[in-house]
Amino acid sequence: MTDVPQHAFDDAAQVLQCALSGDTAAVADTFDAVVDRDGVVGAWDVAWCLAATMVGQVPPGGAWTLEFPGIDDARYDKRWVARFVSAYVNGDFPTGEALFGAAIADGTLPDCLLALAGSTVATLRHRAA
Repeated sequence: MTDVPQHAFDDAAQVLQCALSGDTAAVADTFDAVVDRDGVVGAWDVAWCLAATMVGQVPPGGAWTLEFPGIDDARYDKRWVARFVSAYVNGDFPTGEALFGAAIADGTLPDCLLALAGSTVATLRHRAA
């Protein structure tokens, strides 16, 4: 995990709270507030925290391959989430940054961040079941 400021963890917790309640507008508003305060770096920090929450403890050593059945046929935002989480698991910051840059250039970063929040919540619910 990269060094992220404490407020990124607080922001990620707020995103998750909103996502758990199904309030996608509040999730988007939270990300907007983060970007207004800290720019894209702030959104990156929150996204990295969400990936950490989704993955949990990463076993040490080695490169990891995550399986995402049907990923090639998934929507852009879902493919982005799978690749971003894979980058997190492998500590592959350049790929994570490239994914962020591509989503910004494509105008899809907000959708990708919403999908990441939704996927994190789905993972948390699955673990709790």
